Amino acid sequence: MQSESSATELTAVFARIQNMLLSQEHATAAVHQLAQVAEDLIPSAAGAGVSLIDAHGTRTSAGATDDLVEAVDALQYEMGEGPCLSAWATATPQRINDSTDDDRWPEWSAAAARSGIRSVLSVPLVFQERRLGAMKVYATVGDAFAGHEEQQLVLLAAAAATLLGSAQTRDAPQRLSAALQAGLEDRQVIDRATGMLMEQRATDPEDAHCVLLTASRAQGRPMAEVARQILERRPDPVK
Repeated sequence: MQSESSATELTAVFARIQNMLLSQEHATAAVHQLAQVAEDLIPSAAGAGVSLIDAHGTRTSAGATDDLVEAVDALQYEMGEGPCLSAWATATPQRINDSTDDDRWPEWSAAAARSGIRSVLSVPLVFQERRLGAMKVYATVGDAFAGHEEQQLVLLAAAAATLLGSAQTRDAPQRLSAALQAGLEDRQVIDRATGMLMEQRATDPEDAHCVLLTASRAQGRPMAEVARQILERRPDPVK
């Protein structure tokens, strides 16, 4: 089942992140490994990157899985626009379904399209209300990322932000373990609610997941909170 598969996948990924914390002297040294984890987690990704950004919007550290990712990522900071900067600035996920038809960041999107990048998914790294940067995945085909991939990357980014934000404190391993466990529990709740919506609405997994995502954004509440409301059999939150 999708729920069991997601739980197993995230458990393995979270264990890998925790090992990074315990083996790295400085958290910023883990950004290249975190980029690789993001690419491995999202099968449709052709590359991934992680950027640490200071309070002025300046990139202070970055990791990328290949030179193309590094190049198109760097263009955002040179041009002062793009999904990663917006994810950091707004603390919300940003998605480009097709870089050849996106007018939010026209200069950067055009440059990305010329480089062969068609789809982008970028999510913020936030630790204790402090915006640390952004994590992103790229694809060379359009519509590569949907609601499921977004939620997976959001959970990974939450764990990564805990790694990067608390690595220098004595209780870093305990903080990370708690964050990872919470993330895994949220994923399981979302999967269960998705299954319930599939049954109630006679729809497929992607449509059910989009219902949750839409309700989460419209109400300004975490997707896991909306999912728990559904599981508690309260009135349908999306009606």
